[in-house]
Amino acid sequence: MYKLLGICLALASFFAVNVLASFAISLGWRSLESVTRSWSARARAELLFALRIGGPLVSVMLVSVLFVPAYIGYEPHATSEVVSKKLAGLAMLSGVGVAFAGWRSLRSWSATAKLKRSWATLAREIKLPNINIPTFQIPHSFPIIAVVGTFRPRLFIADQVLRSLNQDELAAAIAHECGHLTAGDNLKRVLLRACRDLLMIMPCGRSIDRAWSESVECAADEYAAQTGREVALNLASALVRIARMVPVGARAEMPVAAFLVGDETRGIKARVRRLLEIASTNRFHRPQRFHITGLPLFTVIVVVILGATLAGNPHLLLTVHSIVERVVFLLS
Repeated sequence: MYKLLGICLALASFFAVNVLASFAISLGWRSLESVTRSWSARARAELLFALRIGGPLVSVMLVSVLFVPAYIGYEPHATSEVVSKKLAGLAMLSGVGVAFAGWRSLRSWSATAKLKRSWATLAREIKLPNINIPTFQIPHSFPIIAVVGTFRPRLFIADQVLRSLNQDELAAAIAHECGHLTAGDNLKRVLLRACRDLLMIMPCGRSIDRAWSESVECAADEYAAQTGREVALNLASALVRIARMVPVGARAEMPVAAFLVGDETRGIKARVRRLLEIASTNRFHRPQRFHITGLPLFTVIVVVILGATLAGNPHLLLTVHSIVERVVFLLS
């Protein structure tokens, strides 16, 4: 009973902390959203990513360095406490959420690998300037130009895209994909999917996920446009051309990939307007009061330092154990 009770309490604690953290992050983003509109798209995307992974990171840290040591150090092995139905229900909900998060990430990776192999059977490797990853031309009804994969990315371009874009437009489109590569956006997509699924019953992170997706596309546009106004104009032209090639009602297979234009084209107008604004003003980056592109790494470091600071404090662990005892009593 000692081990079973500990596992159930750990899962329930993780769920409770994750719920509170998700609410706090959701409220925090609502207050910050208007402020970040003056930031560059990359800075906005980095903040959104840090907020989204912050909840699960803090939850894992608190359970690992506070609950587990408190339970092991102060809970007697010959405990008379039992796992109640309420506690078991919370533990099962948390366990299913964690398992589903892992399964969703594994499924995304598997689907991406399968699709990449499928495309590769029909693909012809080509060489294009200013791109240092394997590049393939494929026959496809959807106007695909996408970086697929996380650790071994490949660039796939549909035949019709190569035929329709002129040399300058294609170069601008490739520069956009290089922006995704530089930022590691595909790996971040995998992590965000896992973080989102840890709370299956709550929609708290969905608006942040959508805002992040929009921001990384704009950030890749800005990355491409930073070399000059001509590139910004060529990228805007490429976006319009590719969007017009999307078949009505068509949906592309969407693995973990950075698509120049996906099957959702409503955001194209805003991206084109932004590129035209950049080209007309020659302002490639709006001024920021501080550098924020390393915020996700900074978030991880802060969480680790906080965990190391809290770990091993006997007074704090005793307090945590007292709270756990109270929770067990209330759920009994």
